[in-house]
Amino acid sequence: MKAVILAAGRGGRLRAAVGDRPKCLARIGARTLIERQIQALRAEGIADIVVVAGYRADDVHRVCGPRVHVVHNTRFAATNSLYSLWLARDLLSDGFVVLNCDVLFHQQLLADLITSRYDDALLMAPQATSAAAYTDEEMKVRVRRGCVAGIAKTLDPDEVDGENVGIAKFGAAGATVLVEELNRVVSAGALTEWLPRAFDAFSRRRPLHVVDTRGFPWIEIDFPEDYWRACSEILPAIDGGPVSAAASDAGALGRTVRHV
Repeated sequence: MKAVILAAGRGGRLRAAVGDRPKCLARIGARTLIERQIQALRAEGIADIVVVAGYRADDVHRVCGPRVHVVHNTRFAATNSLYSLWLARDLLSDGFVVLNCDVLFHQQLLADLITSRYDDALLMAPQATSAAAYTDEEMKVRVRRGCVAGIAKTLDPDEVDGENVGIAKFGAAGATVLVEELNRVVSAGALTEWLPRAFDAFSRRRPLHVVDTRGFPWIEIDFPEDYWRACSEILPAIDGGPVSAAASDAGALGRTVRHV
């Protein structure tokens, strides 16, 4: 299986925490986010890794090392994650796992997704009743019969079942359908769309299953407060070993708390 890490963005909202570095080069403990993701992929036996880089792509390539294939999104400032994956479309035919570069996650989450019996699936953190209410930032997911029935930031929080983690996988047949949806969106000129727009369209043509995070810690890092929480809470929880769903309040450790 191939892996694609989407790492073209600058992450300007993180400037106060990480300076001018790309978001994927934010240092969490002893390693950068992208180094942690590459290490996690290789630990699961995935050696064929593609990184779509844009802002300071040469720096990203240097950190990733020579064994990682880098695709350059030269239009990173005017496009979004859907376009970045579209640039790698010719590399996806055999199936792949795709990761947003700004996710710090427990290794077990990736293992659960990859070993899932479903060819096409994404990781979802179920909504916890004790967690803060969703805002416009979360990529919300509605689930029916174990599959995605809607995914968008604009979904009504009262009608969703959880939050997209930012890691998904597609088998060879699913990859073909997803690339068709990527082509359709890009051909329409919608270059600033998030990748889940293609996931949403995919789910209307083919089942996109949901894999529960089971309470293992993770965080999407968009804002300085996310970064500091990643360093002070999530990384220690990851390094401390497995966190059961019962012990973590149905995944509350994994929720990104906005504007705290």
